[in-house]
Amino acid sequence: MATKSQNLIASQMRVHMQWCRQIGSSLYVALLKQVGVDVESGGPCWTVLEGRETDPLGSALPLRFLGAVHKLVLQGQAPVLARYYPSVGGAESDGVWSAFRATVEEHAATLRKLVLCPVQTNEVGRCAALLGGFLSVARRTALSLRLFDIGSSAGLNLRWDHYRYEIGGLGWGNPSSSVQIKSALLGGQPPMNVATRVVERGGCDTNPLDPCSVEDRFVMMSFVPSDQIDRLERLSRALDLARELPIPVEKSDALEWLPARLGTRSPGTATIVFHSLVMQYLSEANRTQLSRLLETAGCRATNDAPLAWLRMEHGNGQTEVRVSFWPGGSDCLLATAGNHGQHQRWLAS
Repeated sequence: MATKSQNLIASQMRVHMQWCRQIGSSLYVALLKQVGVDVESGGPCWTVLEGRETDPLGSALPLRFLGAVHKLVLQGQAPVLARYYPSVGGAESDGVWSAFRATVEEHAATLRKLVLCPVQTNEVGRCAALLGGFLSVARRTALSLRLFDIGSSAGLNLRWDHYRYEIGGLGWGNPSSSVQIKSALLGGQPPMNVATRVVERGGCDTNPLDPCSVEDRFVMMSFVPSDQIDRLERLSRALDLARELPIPVEKSDALEWLPARLGTRSPGTATIVFHSLVMQYLSEANRTQLSRLLETAGCRATNDAPLAWLRMEHGNGQTEVRVSFWPGGSDCLLATAGNHGQHQRWLAS
């Protein structure tokens, strides 16, 4: 009979199954169903995950586990399982679970270490949802932009203006960009006819990754489901572009890193602090502190040096894109979108 700890972890696997179903990863749906059963029966998946039942839900244990196994596949350490993983040229079939279970059993000690790695997806598709926010600030202020990304990972989203976007038949950005981002538009229309000029960029992360590092590249690729080929190819191209356009991402907590950036007034520019699906990894106390920090900085904002807080985070049953703007302290729900920026609905006038 399964213990309470086993049931807790198996339950997390089944909850994550629904998320994988929503994003269209049939491979991971099938695997997570079996992982839950294996955990409850005390199999090799439980051997790897035992002791992780107290991990916060926001730390995404199922994704960390699947990412750990995927990393072995990407690095050529699981050749049998690789036959079933599309990310390395394999094809899904009925034998994937047996190969997955055998891989977990063989590499249990390694996986127990790898599963500790925090999630680092750096999903550039989210820029499609953030784009309307950046352009709204640029249109409202008619100023150059300073960009500060918190929870920046490898800083790929700091390069959003170097990507090409096709959103509901509307285009923005360099048509010849190596990174092409497409999103369905379910309603409304973001302000796509706005030009921008970015004069400063910077990011922070408690565990920043380097686009030039082969190891860090494997980490980021590993957290994308193996059967999400479009996402994997887009991430690969974004990492290649990042090598050509270096941007520093400092190892720091946002609450420690932001004050110095927000304390420097820069007349003639609009400062945008932004993030995407970061708040779930912060404690409630830190979320409150971040909000107060930005509100305090907003009180010092002026018309020639305004401040905007742009965020894409989980809202009322969906992902919401919001912007707060100072001076004035207005807050606006701009759009809703899928977790990866797809299927957005523009709501702002």
